[in-house]
Amino acid sequence: MKPESTLSTFTAGDGENLAVQDWPLADDVRLRGVVVLVHGLGEHAARYDHVAQRLNAWGFAVRGYDQYGHGESGGSRGRLPSDDRLIDDLDDVVQSTRARMVRNMPLIVLGHSLGALVAARFVALARRPVDGLVLSSPGLEHVLNTVQRIALATVPTIAPHLRLHNGLDPALLSHDPAVVQAYRADRYCHDRMSVRMARFIADSGPYVLARAAVWAVPTLLLYAGSDKLVPPAGSRAFSAAAPPDVVRTHCFDDLYHDLFNELDNEPVFEALRDWLDQRFPDDAA
Repeated sequence: MKPESTLSTFTAGDGENLAVQDWPLADDVRLRGVVVLVHGLGEHAARYDHVAQRLNAWGFAVRGYDQYGHGESGGSRGRLPSDDRLIDDLDDVVQSTRARMVRNMPLIVLGHSLGALVAARFVALARRPVDGLVLSSPGLEHVLNTVQRIALATVPTIAPHLRLHNGLDPALLSHDPAVVQAYRADRYCHDRMSVRMARFIADSGPYVLARAAVWAVPTLLLYAGSDKLVPPAGSRAFSAAAPPDVVRTHCFDDLYHDLFNELDNEPVFEALRDWLDQRFPDDAA
C-alpha cells in the first residue's frame, strides 16, 4: 500500500518557515532517485500531486515545497524580501534533502515556469551539485505588461515590495476547463507579484541564456509551442545554444503553459519518463 504524502515545516536559513510536502514510495517500489519539485508563480506544490504520483510509480521519491510568499509558506503573497531569496531557499531544500539520501543516489530538480527559472539560475550559479534538471515551461523570456514595465523603470529602489497583479490569466494555463476552474477556486493560488519579484524574473532569463553554451548538468527542457503566458522563444534560444548531448528538448506545439495539466498530457509524461530511464536507469530492471 502506498503511503500518503506528508506536509511538514522546514526552517530556511533566515528562520522563515517553508511548507514542505513529501511523496514517499510504496514499500514494494525500488528507490531510483529523489526529485525536488519547484512550483511556478502564484501556485503551490500540492498542485503537482499527480506529477509526484507518476514519479513515485517510476521509482522516484518526491519532495516539493511552497516557495516564499506562496501556498502555506511564510511571507506576504508574491513578495520577495531579497534578490536571492528563492535561490537561497532552493539551496537549503536541496542541501537538507541530500543529507537524508543514501550516497550516490541521484537528485533531480524539476521546476515549472517561475520554478524552472529558479532551478535554472540555481544550476547556472553552481550553488550545489545536482544530478539532473527538468525545466517545464521556463520563464527564460518574460513579457511584462505596461504597468509592470513602468514599475520596474521607476520604483525598484524606492518601493521593491510594491505588489502588482502578476499578469497571469488562468484561462491560458490549460485547455482543460476543469484545471482552470480548480486554479481559480484554489485558496492557495494568488495573483500578486512584487516589483522585486518582477526584477528577479526579468534578470534571470538573460542570465541563464548567457550560460547555455557551457551548460553541463543533464537537462530535459519541456515547453509549449502555444504558450500564451511565457514566450516559447526563450526555450528555443536556450535549446539552440546548449550542448545537445547535455540538454534534450521537447516542444509540444499545441499545448498551453501548464504542460502537466493539459488535456493531452500523456506525451509530456512519456518524454519525462523516457529521459529519466535513459539518464537514471533502474539497474534492477
